Amino acid sequence: MAIDTRGEAADRPSKPSGQPAKKRTSPALFYRQIVAELRKVIWPTRKALINYTTVVLVFVLIMVGIVAGLDFLLTKGVLAVFGGSTTP
Repeated sequence: MAIDTRGEAADRPSKPSGQPAKKRTSPALFYRQIVAELRKVIWPTRKALINYTTVVLVFVLIMVGIVAGLDFLLTKGVLAVFGGSTTP
């Protein structure tokens, strides 16, 4: 069968019993690997970063406006149905 079911996957051993356990990575090697991966990253230009930041901030402000508007409308609706004073 192409897809294993949970029972079939549970019956198989996780790794062959004849293989030794993998050794842990040293902190120095881990750091070198991190630096090597960061060198592969394509960093955005200043113009692209400003553009992305502006788009995110505008989107967040729009979402805040929508949520605040819905909160206001739902508050008015609940107070209209269940009664209550709108003035403090």
